Amino acid sequence: MSGYALAFAMLIITGARLGRIAGYRRVYLAGLAGFTLASLACSLAPGAGALIGARIAQGACAAVMVPQVLTGIQVSFDGRARTRALSVLVMTMSGSAVVGQALGGPLIAADVLGTGWRSIFWVNVPVGAVALAGAAILLPRASRGGTARLDLPGVGLLTAAMALLVTPLAFGREQGWPAWTWACLGASVVAFAGFTGFERRLAARGGDPVINLRLLARPIVAWELTANFARTSTYFAMLFVLAQYLQQGLGRSATYSGLVLVSWVAAFGVAAPATRRLPARAAPFGGVLGSLILAAAFAAVSAAPAPGPFLVVTLGAGGFGLGMAYSSLLGRLTAAVPPGEAADLSGLVNTSAQVAAVAGVAAFGTVYFALASRPSHAFAVVTAALAASGCAGAACSFLSARRRAAEVPTARGDERVPARAR
Repeated sequence: MSGYALAFAMLIITGARLGRIAGYRRVYLAGLAGFTLASLACSLAPGAGALIGARIAQGACAAVMVPQVLTGIQVSFDGRARTRALSVLVMTMSGSAVVGQALGGPLIAADVLGTGWRSIFWVNVPVGAVALAGAAILLPRASRGGTARLDLPGVGLLTAAMALLVTPLAFGREQGWPAWTWACLGASVVAFAGFTGFERRLAARGGDPVINLRLLARPIVAWELTANFARTSTYFAMLFVLAQYLQQGLGRSATYSGLVLVSWVAAFGVAAPATRRLPARAAPFGGVLGSLILAAAFAAVSAAPAPGPFLVVTLGAGGFGLGMAYSSLLGRLTAAVPPGEAADLSGLVNTSAQVAAVAGVAAFGTVYFALASRPSHAFAVVTAALAASGCAGAACSFLSARRRAAEVPTARGDERVPARAR
C-alpha cells in the first residue's frame, strides 16, 4: 500500500506535465494500459517482493493517468457544460467508491477459484480493457499536446523532494517515528526550496518548468488547495482509523467495516448536483458550507462513537459535506485558471490530495494507536480532531470565497485580463 502511495504522490505533477506535452488523450491511454498490465502483474505476483514492485508500477501508471481527467474536462468544456462535466466526475468517483466498498471485502471472502486476495487485482484487468477500448473511441482526437519539452532536472528535483516528504509519512507511524523519518522531513524542506529556486530561474530564462509556480501565488489557488488538504486528510484518516476501530477494537468483520462506509461515498456523489443548484451569490461559499457539514458530522461521531444506524447516518452527512466542498473547489479553480494552465492545476489538485491522504493517515493514525488500549475513547478523540481539521478547511475556503479571482481567462485561454476591466 505504501509503495503505491509513494509512487503515485511522487509522479502526479510529472504525469500532468506529460499530458500537456504529448496530449492528455495519448497520455491517458498509456497510463490506463500500464495500470491494467500492472494490475495483472499484481494478481500473478509469486511473492511479497514481486507484489510490492508491481504495486509501485501500478501507482506510477495511475500518476500518469489520473491528472489527465481534470485536464481533459477543463480544456474540452466551458461554462455550464464544464460545471455539468465536473458534477459527473464527482458522481463517478462516488459510484466507483460505492462499488469498491461494497464488493471489495466480499470478493476476497468469496475466494473465487481459490484466488483469495488476488481477485481484487484480477478484476481490474477486464475493467481496464473495456475502459481502454472506450477511451480510445470516445476521447477527442484533437488533443495533440504542445511543443514544450519535459524539464528533466526539475522532474528529478521534484521527485526527490516528494520522496523525502512522503516516505517518512508512509512508513514512520508503523516504525515509531525513528530519527531517519524526521531527518527526511527536514531534508524535504531544503529539497523543495531548491526545486522552487531552480524552477524560478528556468522560467526567468524563458524555459518551460515542470510546474507553473505562479499558480500558487494566486490567493484563490493557495487557499483552495490548503482547504482541500485539510478536508482530504480527514477522509483518508477516517477510512484507516474506522477500519482499525471496528475490526481490531470491536471485532467486527472486514465486510461490515466496508459496508458502513457506503453511505459516505454514496452521499459524496449526491452532493455534486446539489452544489450546482446553489444560488449564484452562495456558490462561492459552497466550500465553507461543505466543510462545516463535514466538521459537524465528525463532531457528532465523536460524541456517539458506537457503531450502528447513527454512525451510518452521520458518515453519510460527512460524505455529503466533503462532496459539496470538493465540487465547489473544482468549479472555482477551473473557472479561475485558464485552459492553458489546466495541466498545472490538475497536477497541484491531485498532488495535494495524495499528500493529504498519506499525512492524514500518519498523523491521526498515530494518535489513535497511542490511545488504542481504549478503542472507543481513541476513536472519539480522533474524530474530534478530524472535526477541527474540517473547521480549518472551512476557514481556508472562507478566505478564498472572500477574494474574487484577480484575473479571469480570456476567450482564448492564453491571456488574462483584470477582473475589474470586465
